[in-house]
Order: sequence, then structure tokens, then C-alpha cells
Amino acid sequence: MEKVAIIGAGASGLLCAIFCAQKSLHVDLFEQNSKPAKKILVSGNGRCNITNRDLSPNDFFSDNPSFTEFALKEFGFKEFEKFCESIGLILDVKDDGRAYPLSNEAKSVASLLLNHAKNLGVNLHVDNKITDIKKLTNDYDAVVVATGSEAASHLGGNRDGLEFAQAFEHNIIPTYPSLVQFHLDSKIAHKMSGAKLNGEVSLLINNKKDSTCSGDILFTNYGVSGFAILDISQRASVALMEYAKVNIAINLLPNFNAQKLSTHISKVASTQPNFTIVDILAGLVPLKIAQGLLEDLQISNSTCSADIGTKLSKKIANTMLNWRFEVSDTHGFRHAEVCGGGVDTTEIDPKTMESLKHKNLYFCGEVLDVVGRRGGYNFAFAWASGYLVAKNIINS
Repeated sequence: MEKVAIIGAGASGLLCAIFCAQKSLHVDLFEQNSKPAKKILVSGNGRCNITNRDLSPNDFFSDNPSFTEFALKEFGFKEFEKFCESIGLILDVKDDGRAYPLSNEAKSVASLLLNHAKNLGVNLHVDNKITDIKKLTNDYDAVVVATGSEAASHLGGNRDGLEFAQAFEHNIIPTYPSLVQFHLDSKIAHKMSGAKLNGEVSLLINNKKDSTCSGDILFTNYGVSGFAILDISQRASVALMEYAKVNIAINLLPNFNAQKLSTHISKVASTQPNFTIVDILAGLVPLKIAQGLLEDLQISNSTCSADIGTKLSKKIANTMLNWRFEVSDTHGFRHAEVCGGGVDTTEIDPKTMESLKHKNLYFCGEVLDVVGRRGGYNFAFAWASGYLVAKNIINS
């Protein structure tokens, strides 16, 4: 019987183990943590955004952009949904394409995958950190590196998979945190910590607009977070790694233009003579944000309505719609949901995920230089790449 060793019991490793075991292969699944599937358990704030109905290579970033094409075609949404149904996992697909388990609970995803793997005879070895990849390749017919990345180090994220690849002379594309929060070079941001709103964020690289994303924006004691920030973080992280100047422009009120907003401020000032400027702004944005903005503009909170002229209204309106901050850093690998960079995919067969440098050595999931957008795309590639590995091992 063919023996398969899989390092890492995350999404890609578990799926690969299941498909191999279905064909009665001997599968040893090694997991460094005491519990497997830790990233599955915390994904989507415990709800698990498991995949996306609308998948294309354009949803991924890599030095080799076409690499995901075959995997997504071979094991796309429909194939994954069919697999899920076979183990009793029903998907709830939202209007925007994001798919969650119908239970709305990540625990059900992890337990169904694990129970199915065990029932098929997969040998799960927890608290078992592999250090010698070369010994493993001698002891097994096929070895699969599904170790994940440096992201979420508190869940076990590390560089092990990259070191395994380097042991076989694979090139590594420099890694960086993605789907991650920003540190701001600001004396005001921390004073707004906890304040949140729905807005729009534009990323500026070397003073040139790169991209714009909408969604929630949350100020924190180190800078800024929220979905709008995570969605532009991949581009920002790469730019920071390349020592570019990185800024963000926050539009606090995307439904207003400057004229409409300044007119509103002036109108409230004229109809409410006892209001201060902070009273007027508190009707538009959270109080902490109103106070932070005024401090940044060096305008006193107690400025009364009578002193708010057209010029001041325009100044405030323009800043509310285009509030600039310098990004000094990301919040790092520990807080990143995923990681860009990794094993150079030009040295991996895109149809099998097998190393082109060492026969019967495979890489799947986040260890590879493939990172997806937010919305279930990173899981989608993990499932697809894990499936391709298993299919090739079975057929070889």
C-alpha cells in the first residue's frame, strides 16, 4: 500500500488526506498543534467563510498570476460544494458569492472534515512537529507540505514549509502579511480607538492613487482596522516591503460630496446657534472621530455656530471626505489572516502541485506564493490545491 505523509492538518492538508484515504492509501497526517484545523476554527469570526461561488485567477496575487487557473477549473465552487454535500456539510451562499456553512459555525466545518478523515482511516498525529523533511521523503512514497504560512503565529503560523522547500533548493518569493491592519504615523488615531464607521479608503503609493475599497473602518490604539483596510492591505504590504511611501485617504461620508457636506454644516450652524462645531459633526460621524478630525485641523471643539463661516465649513468638509494618514507599517504576521509570497510557483507543476525539483514532493495551500482577496478565496485555493495533490498521488 502506498504511504503518504502530509505535514499540516489545515484546510489543504485535511482535504488532501481525505481524498487519498478514500482510495485506501495509507495516510499519516502530522500536525504540530495539539488541535488540528485551528485557522478554520477562527475564520470568518468563527463563522468560516469557506469559499466563494465566483472564483477566477484575478482574485489572487502571485509572481506567477496564471498558476491558480488549472486548480480553480479542476476543483472550483461546484466541485467543492458537491464534496461538502457528500460529508453532510451544506453551504449557505450569500448574494455577493461568499459561502458559509449553513450552521454558520466554523466548528461544524472542522469537526466534519476531521471526523470524515478519521472514519476513512487517516492517522492523525497531533503535537508532532516535523523537522526533517528529507527523512520523511525517504520513509514515504509521497510527501505533502501543507504547513500554511507565517500568518497568525499564535495559531502556529511559521516558516517551516519554506525551510522544507529550501532544503530541496526551491526559490522563495519574499513573504509579507496580507488581510492585515495598518499602523499609522499619527498622533490622533489612538485617541479615536474603538470608533467605527462605514466609509471608503483609497490607497496612495508614492502619492499616486492605487486602489479604493469600501466597508467598515475601525480606529485602534495602533492605527486602523476594518474590512476596507484589510481589502487594500495586500497592495499596501507589498509597497511597504519595497520601501515606497504609503498613505491612505479616508472618506468618512461617501454619500456626500464636498459642496453638499459644507452646505449641511453651514445650514446646521445657522439654524442651531447654540451648537458647537463638535455638536454639528457628531450628527454625522462618531463623536471620537469628530473630535479627532477637529484636533487634526487645529479647530477648537467649542467653536460656536456663529464662528462657522463658509471657509471653515469647506475646510472641514474637504478633510472629512479626504482625510490623509501615513501608513508606517502593517500590524504584522501575527495579526494577518494570510500571507503573500512563499514557494516560487514557477518551480511547481500547476496541474499536480508536485515539485519540479524533487519527485513525489508536493506543496499545497498557503505555503505557495498565492494569496487571495478577502471573501473565501484563500480557502478556495487551499481546497483546490489539496485536491490536485491527492488526485496526482492516487493516479501516479
